[in-house]
Amino acid sequence: MRIGILGGTGPAGSGLAARLASIGYDAVIGSRSKYRAMEAVDSLVERFPTLSDKLHFGDNVAAADCDIVVIATPWDSAATTAQEHESALRGKIVVSMANALVRVGHEFQPLVPPRGSVAAHVQAAVPGCRVVAAFHHLPAKELGNLGEPIDSDVLICGDDADAVERISAIVSDIPGCRPLDAGELSNATAIEAFTAVLLQLNVRYKARVAPKLTGIKRDPRAKTPPPETAPQPADAADKVADDKAVATSDPSPASA
Repeated sequence: MRIGILGGTGPAGSGLAARLASIGYDAVIGSRSKYRAMEAVDSLVERFPTLSDKLHFGDNVAAADCDIVVIATPWDSAATTAQEHESALRGKIVVSMANALVRVGHEFQPLVPPRGSVAAHVQAAVPGCRVVAAFHHLPAKELGNLGEPIDSDVLICGDDADAVERISAIVSDIPGCRPLDAGELSNATAIEAFTAVLLQLNVRYKARVAPKLTGIKRDPRAKTPPPETAPQPADAADKVADDKAVATSDPSPASA
Protein backbone atom coordinates (compact mmCIF):
# COMPACT_ATOMS: atom_id res chain seq x y z
CA MET A 1 0.00 0.00 0.00
CA ARG A 2 1.29 3.44 -0.94
CA ILE A 3 0.36 6.37 1.28
CA GLY A 4 0.89 9.85 -0.11
CA ILE A 5 1.41 12.94 2.05
CA LEU A 6 0.24 16.13 0.34
CA GLY A 7 2.32 19.05 1.59
CA GLY A 8 4.41 16.56 3.51
CA THR A 9 7.65 18.48 3.96
CA GLY A 10 6.70 20.04 7.30
CA PRO A 11 7.47 18.44 10.69
CA ALA A 12 4.11 16.64 11.04
CA GLY A 13 3.87 15.41 7.45
CA SER A 14 7.47 14.25 7.14
CA GLY A 15 7.38 12.72 10.63
CA LEU A 16 4.24 10.74 9.79
CA ALA A 17 5.77 9.60 6.48
CA ALA A 18 8.91 8.40 8.26
CA ARG A 19 6.86 6.61 10.91
CA LEU A 20 4.74 4.86 8.27
CA ALA A 21 7.81 3.87 6.25
CA SER A 22 9.42 2.44 9.39
CA ILE A 23 6.55 -0.05 9.80
CA GLY A 24 6.56 -1.21 6.20
CA TYR A 25 4.29 1.16 4.27
CA ASP A 26 5.49 2.84 1.09
CA ALA A 27 5.21 6.54 1.96
CA VAL A 28 5.49 9.32 -0.60
CA ILE A 29 6.28 12.82 0.64
CA GLY A 30 4.70 15.30 -1.75
CA SER A 31 5.19 19.01 -2.19
CA ARG A 32 4.49 21.71 -4.74
CA SER A 33 8.19 21.36 -5.52
CA LYS A 34 9.46 17.79 -5.84
CA TYR A 35 12.96 19.08 -5.08
CA ARG A 36 11.81 20.28 -1.68
CA ALA A 37 10.28 16.85 -1.11
CA MET A 38 13.55 15.25 -2.20
CA GLU A 39 15.45 17.30 0.37
CA ALA A 40 13.03 16.19 3.10
CA VAL A 41 13.44 12.51 2.16
CA ASP A 42 17.23 12.81 1.92
CA SER A 43 17.34 14.36 5.39
CA LEU A 44 15.24 11.56 6.87
CA VAL A 45 17.18 8.78 5.14
CA GLU A 46 20.41 10.31 6.38
CA ARG A 47 19.12 9.98 9.94
CA PHE A 48 17.42 6.62 9.37
CA PRO A 49 19.12 4.69 6.53
CA THR A 50 16.69 1.77 6.83
CA LEU A 51 13.94 3.98 5.37
CA SER A 52 15.60 4.19 1.96
CA ASP A 53 13.47 1.41 0.41
CA LYS A 54 10.12 2.64 1.73
CA LEU A 55 10.34 6.44 1.80
CA HIS A 56 9.86 8.22 -1.52
CA PHE A 57 9.43 11.78 -2.79
CA GLY A 58 7.53 13.54 -5.55
CA ASP A 59 5.34 16.51 -6.22
CA ASN A 60 1.79 16.68 -4.89
CA VAL A 61 0.53 15.02 -8.06
CA ALA A 62 2.61 11.93 -7.25
CA ALA A 63 1.37 11.93 -3.65
CA ALA A 64 -2.26 12.27 -4.73
CA ASP A 65 -1.82 9.25 -7.01
CA CYS A 66 -1.26 6.94 -4.00
CA ASP A 67 -3.80 4.49 -2.59
CA ILE A 68 -4.47 6.56 0.55
CA VAL A 69 -3.71 10.27 0.80
CA VAL A 70 -2.96 12.38 3.88
CA ILE A 71 -3.28 16.17 3.74
CA ALA A 72 -0.50 17.67 5.86
CA THR A 73 -0.61 21.25 4.59
CA PRO A 74 -1.35 24.22 6.87
CA TRP A 75 -5.01 24.23 7.77
CA ASP A 76 -5.94 27.22 5.62
CA SER A 77 -4.74 25.53 2.43
CA ALA A 78 -5.95 21.98 3.09
CA ALA A 79 -9.25 22.28 1.20
CA THR A 80 -7.76 24.17 -1.76
CA THR A 81 -4.92 21.66 -2.04
CA ALA A 82 -7.42 18.79 -2.05
CA GLN A 83 -9.53 20.56 -4.66
CA GLU A 84 -6.50 20.97 -6.94
CA HIS A 85 -6.25 17.17 -7.05
CA GLU A 86 -9.96 16.38 -7.04
CA SER A 87 -9.88 13.93 -9.94
CA ALA A 88 -7.00 11.93 -8.42
CA LEU A 89 -8.67 11.84 -4.98
CA ARG A 90 -12.10 10.76 -6.17
CA GLY A 91 -13.17 7.59 -4.39
CA LYS A 92 -10.07 7.46 -2.19
CA ILE A 93 -9.62 7.71 1.54
CA VAL A 94 -8.27 11.18 2.36
CA VAL A 95 -6.97 11.82 5.86
CA SER A 96 -7.21 15.34 7.26
CA MET A 97 -4.75 15.99 10.11
CA ALA A 98 -4.67 19.79 10.21
CA ASN A 99 -5.84 21.93 13.13
CA ALA A 100 -7.17 25.46 12.75
CA LEU A 101 -5.40 27.31 15.58
CA VAL A 102 -4.04 30.76 16.30
CA ARG A 103 -1.75 31.99 19.06
CA VAL A 104 -3.04 35.00 20.94
CA GLY A 105 -0.47 36.25 23.43
CA HIS A 106 0.56 33.23 25.46
CA GLU A 107 -2.55 31.22 24.65
CA PHE A 108 -3.54 28.97 21.75
CA GLN A 109 -7.10 29.38 20.54
CA PRO A 110 -9.04 27.24 18.07
CA LEU A 111 -10.60 28.82 15.00
CA VAL A 112 -13.80 27.67 13.31
CA PRO A 113 -13.11 27.13 9.60
CA PRO A 114 -15.84 26.86 6.97
CA ARG A 115 -18.13 23.85 7.56
CA GLY A 116 -17.04 23.78 11.22
CA SER A 117 -13.76 21.89 10.85
CA VAL A 118 -10.84 21.50 8.48
CA ALA A 119 -11.90 17.91 7.77
CA ALA A 120 -15.46 18.89 6.89
CA HIS A 121 -14.15 21.71 4.68
CA VAL A 122 -12.00 19.20 2.78
CA GLN A 123 -14.98 16.86 2.38
CA ALA A 124 -17.09 19.70 0.99
CA ALA A 125 -14.30 20.72 -1.39
CA VAL A 126 -13.88 17.18 -2.73
CA PRO A 127 -17.22 15.44 -2.15
CA GLY A 128 -16.18 12.40 -4.16
CA CYS A 129 -13.51 11.32 -1.67
CA ARG A 130 -13.91 9.69 1.76
CA VAL A 131 -12.50 12.02 4.39
CA VAL A 132 -11.28 10.69 7.71
CA ALA A 133 -10.01 12.98 10.48
CA ALA A 134 -7.00 11.52 12.32
CA PHE A 135 -3.49 12.14 13.71
CA HIS A 136 -4.36 15.60 15.10
CA HIS A 137 -2.84 15.10 18.54
CA LEU A 138 0.42 13.29 17.78
CA PRO A 139 3.41 15.56 18.55
CA ALA A 140 5.26 16.25 15.29
CA LYS A 141 8.71 15.95 16.83
CA GLU A 142 7.91 12.57 18.36
CA LEU A 143 6.46 11.32 15.08
CA GLY A 144 9.83 11.83 13.44
CA ASN A 145 11.83 10.37 16.32
CA LEU A 146 11.80 6.74 15.23
CA GLY A 147 13.97 5.63 18.12
CA GLU A 148 11.07 6.04 20.54
CA PRO A 149 7.51 4.64 20.39
CA ILE A 150 4.58 7.04 20.55
CA ASP A 151 2.39 6.51 23.59
CA SER A 152 -0.93 7.96 22.48
CA ASP A 153 -4.50 7.27 21.54
CA VAL A 154 -5.47 8.44 18.07
CA LEU A 155 -9.00 9.79 17.77
CA ILE A 156 -10.47 8.96 14.37
CA CYS A 157 -13.78 10.09 12.93
CA GLY A 158 -15.48 9.94 9.56
CA ASP A 159 -18.78 9.27 7.83
CA ASP A 160 -17.50 6.22 5.92
CA ALA A 161 -17.23 3.22 8.27
CA ASP A 162 -14.91 1.27 5.96
CA ALA A 163 -12.56 4.24 5.64
CA VAL A 164 -12.42 4.68 9.42
CA GLU A 165 -11.70 0.98 9.84
CA ARG A 166 -8.85 1.04 7.32
CA ILE A 167 -7.19 4.05 8.93
CA SER A 168 -7.67 2.43 12.34
CA ALA A 169 -5.81 -0.63 11.06
CA ILE A 170 -2.88 1.55 9.95
CA VAL A 171 -2.80 3.33 13.32
CA SER A 172 -2.79 -0.05 15.07
CA ASP A 173 0.42 -0.89 13.24
CA ILE A 174 2.23 2.10 14.78
CA PRO A 175 3.88 0.97 18.04
CA GLY A 176 2.36 2.73 21.04
CA CYS A 177 -0.71 4.03 19.21
CA ARG A 178 -4.29 2.92 19.85
CA PRO A 179 -7.01 3.92 17.37
CA LEU A 180 -10.32 5.06 18.83
CA ASP A 181 -13.41 5.44 16.66
CA ALA A 182 -14.72 8.87 17.69
CA GLY A 183 -17.85 8.82 15.55
CA GLU A 184 -18.92 10.80 12.52
CA LEU A 185 -17.01 13.56 10.76
CA SER A 186 -18.97 16.23 12.63
CA ASN A 187 -16.90 15.36 15.71
CA ALA A 188 -13.78 16.65 13.95
CA THR A 189 -14.75 20.11 15.22
CA ALA A 190 -14.12 19.12 18.83
CA ILE A 191 -11.11 16.93 18.03
CA GLU A 192 -9.34 19.70 16.14
CA ALA A 193 -10.16 22.33 18.77
CA PHE A 194 -8.81 20.14 21.59
CA THR A 195 -5.35 20.46 20.06
CA ALA A 196 -5.21 24.01 21.44
CA VAL A 197 -5.48 22.58 24.96
CA LEU A 198 -2.66 20.11 24.33
CA LEU A 199 -0.39 22.84 22.96
CA GLN A 200 -1.09 24.99 25.99
CA LEU A 201 -0.13 22.09 28.25
CA ASN A 202 3.10 21.69 26.27
CA VAL A 203 3.97 25.32 26.92
CA ARG A 204 2.98 25.33 30.57
CA TYR A 205 4.68 22.07 31.53
CA LYS A 206 7.49 22.17 28.96
CA ALA A 207 6.42 18.76 27.69
CA ARG A 208 5.15 16.96 24.61
CA VAL A 209 1.77 15.70 25.70
CA ALA A 210 -0.51 13.27 23.87
CA PRO A 211 -3.97 12.02 24.86
CA LYS A 212 -4.39 8.66 26.58
CA LEU A 213 -7.95 7.78 27.57
CA THR A 214 -8.88 5.36 30.32
CA GLY A 215 -11.91 3.17 30.85
CA ILE A 216 -12.02 1.64 27.37
CA LYS A 217 -11.62 -2.12 27.81
CA ARG A 218 -12.18 -3.36 24.28
CA ASP A 219 -12.91 -2.35 20.72
CA PRO A 220 -16.72 -2.01 20.43
CA ARG A 221 -16.51 -3.20 16.81
CA ALA A 222 -14.83 -6.46 17.78
CA LYS A 223 -16.97 -9.58 17.79
CA THR A 224 -18.06 -10.69 21.24
CA PRO A 225 -16.41 -14.02 22.04
CA PRO A 226 -18.85 -16.87 22.86
CA PRO A 227 -19.31 -17.42 26.60
CA GLU A 228 -17.18 -20.19 28.00
CA THR A 229 -19.03 -23.24 29.28
CA ALA A 230 -18.22 -23.77 32.94
CA PRO A 231 -16.67 -27.20 33.55
CA GLN A 232 -18.89 -29.60 35.46
CA PRO A 233 -17.69 -30.94 38.80
CA ALA A 234 -16.41 -34.49 38.62
CA ASP A 235 -19.28 -35.98 40.62
CA ALA A 236 -21.88 -34.19 38.48
CA ALA A 237 -20.23 -35.49 35.32
CA ASP A 238 -20.28 -39.05 36.74
CA LYS A 239 -23.99 -38.71 37.56
CA VAL A 240 -24.79 -37.64 33.99
CA ALA A 241 -22.87 -40.64 32.67
CA ASP A 242 -24.76 -43.01 35.04
CA ASP A 243 -28.14 -41.56 33.99
CA LYS A 244 -27.30 -42.11 30.32
CA ALA A 245 -26.30 -45.71 31.02
CA VAL A 246 -29.59 -46.39 32.82
CA ALA A 247 -31.63 -44.84 30.00
CA THR A 248 -29.84 -47.00 27.45
CA SER A 249 -30.52 -50.21 29.40
CA ASP A 250 -34.29 -49.55 29.73
CA PRO A 251 -36.50 -51.63 27.35
CA SER A 252 -38.12 -49.56 24.62
CA PRO A 253 -41.81 -48.69 25.23
CA ALA A 254 -42.55 -48.82 21.48
CA SER A 255 -44.45 -52.16 21.71
CA ALA A 256 -46.67 -51.08 24.64
